[in-house]
Amino acid sequence: MSDEDASVTITLRPEQERAVADAIRSGAYQTPNEVIERALEVLRFEDGWLQENKQLIEEKIDRAIGQLDRGEGISAEELPGRLEKRKAAWRAEQSR
Repeated sequence: MSDEDASVTITLRPEQERAVADAIRSGAYQTPNEVIERALEVLRFEDGWLQENKQLIEEKIDRAIGQLDRGEGISAEELPGRLEKRKAAWRAEQSR
């Protein structure tokens, strides 16, 4: 028996079963196997992306920690307003 012919039985939590059923009901997938294959494909892609960008991500985190250490952070009171402005700018850009 080849690796392609081997099968594994897994137990899904109820919310996972619902997610698989919803994906099939959407028409995007025909079988639970297709849903799982796609989920694994996305997982492999995301894991690969994280590995490829690990150094850049770590540099950004280090830079942010440095900014916080120097007192350059945003206060909790300021944050909602700044996020709203950024969201509004993003929406305006998207509607062009």
